[in-house]
Amino acid sequence: MINLFLSEPNWNDGGADDGSSELRIRLLKELETVIWSAMSRAEARMWLCKTVAGLKCVAPRHQRELFVDLLKTRRKKQSLASQLLHLMFDKSPQKLGSVLARRTRVLEDFFIGNPKRVSQWFLYVGLEQGKGLRALSQFAFKNRDICWEELEWKGKHGQSPAMVATKPHYFLDLDIQRTVENFLENVPLFWSSSEVAESVKDGDIFQIDRSFFVRYFEGLMYKEDSRDAWEVVNEFLMEQPFSCLCEHLLITLEDRELLYFLELLCKYPAPKFEFQHLDGVSHLFLFVLSKCGASGSIDWMLLLNAVITQGRQLLRLLRDEEAQESLVKIDEIVSKISAIPSDANSLTPIFKNTYKMKTIEAVKCLGLQSWVFFYRLSQECQTPESWESIFGDNQIGFRNSNEHALLDEDVPSEEDCSGFDLVRGKKKKKQKAKKKRRRTYDYTDDNDDELLDFGSAGQKLDFLSNTRSWLLSTDGYCSAWSSADLPEHLHRQCLSRWMIWLFEK
Repeated sequence: MINLFLSEPNWNDGGADDGSSELRIRLLKELETVIWSAMSRAEARMWLCKTVAGLKCVAPRHQRELFVDLLKTRRKKQSLASQLLHLMFDKSPQKLGSVLARRTRVLEDFFIGNPKRVSQWFLYVGLEQGKGLRALSQFAFKNRDICWEELEWKGKHGQSPAMVATKPHYFLDLDIQRTVENFLENVPLFWSSSEVAESVKDGDIFQIDRSFFVRYFEGLMYKEDSRDAWEVVNEFLMEQPFSCLCEHLLITLEDRELLYFLELLCKYPAPKFEFQHLDGVSHLFLFVLSKCGASGSIDWMLLLNAVITQGRQLLRLLRDEEAQESLVKIDEIVSKISAIPSDANSLTPIFKNTYKMKTIEAVKCLGLQSWVFFYRLSQECQTPESWESIFGDNQIGFRNSNEHALLDEDVPSEEDCSGFDLVRGKKKKKQKAKKKRRRTYDYTDDNDDELLDFGSAGQKLDFLSNTRSWLLSTDGYCSAWSSADLPEHLHRQCLSRWMIWLFEK
């Protein structure tokens, strides 16, 4: 029997006083050590960032404030700014393009002494002028009295404005490198012209050399404190999904910065927490975070997140060949914890903090205990009967779900078979099924038809039994839970109830 401690304990009972609670806490601390020995820090950080990215309750205004605070206050903020700018180049290049369009004189620095950049921007695309060359040609026609002589031609003689106006393809004969060099040296008006501004406002130019423009915009943000640069950054941070920002930006933070981000996250009100209506696993983690704050170390958060939200991944990691030694140790520890006598009040000393632990230590113990249940359920419950025994032992209401029923609606589900005469109805049902197969699968050969015949009603019921899923009282019978998903669902249900009891009592 696995007692999941889902029934609210008697709060007037002090809990076990025979040393079993102290033994449980000691074993849970041993379990923590073994988990850390098998789990890489980089993977734990990735899991934590994934959990935070899954939060659905952060308003656009709040997410903007979170990241702007990070961008403006942390010592290593420029690595974060660099990652943000790269993301903006990918997602909304026109926002930064609009800023560049008001400061196009920087393009002189961009092109001076760099023939490769010149050839990439001032070019022909097929028979059409690229954006850079279009800007140059339009400016040259408009201001031909001051700059036409700066155009360099590949032929023996130059082209007149009248000739090029009638035959624009003559610009193919332009020596781009020498012409741009002349404009850089002798035509400064071009680099601040409306033609150049128009050519760069969509941000395509950033793809030529991202690193140059990252450094440029970082200078605008931190050296010049440019208002329009920060305005487009703020707009971008409000418009992008919170998940996207977290996935791309949190990975750049060091442990101290990540902890600071979580501290900022705690300042915003968490949604009302109801364990029967979990809004994803991130919701549970956020509830714990909001109650404990970020007062713990980053290690505490990494571990707690791993056991709360990544139980399946953690188990998969432990089952890897390289972690066999850790898995053996965990088997031993879980066996010892399972052997501790338990009743509804076994965890009461932790809820009532009999051992005067810090709140974060109590939360960690409960998180590890819930993962012990996840581990045991994953290992020990392999049949529908074993699951239904767990439901009954823990007073979990359940009923079979039809989600995995066969397409043949004439086959009765197992819960509908009570009082049904299978022997008498077998022949009629089988004939119906055969007629339906002939009507639907006339194009198949005999072997295919044989494969489609699941056989007797008893075999069909065995098939249904092996793919059974259940509706449970734990979530108000809202979802169908299969054996693959039940360990995660139940261990989170345990922890969500325990957290409510811990913080309410």
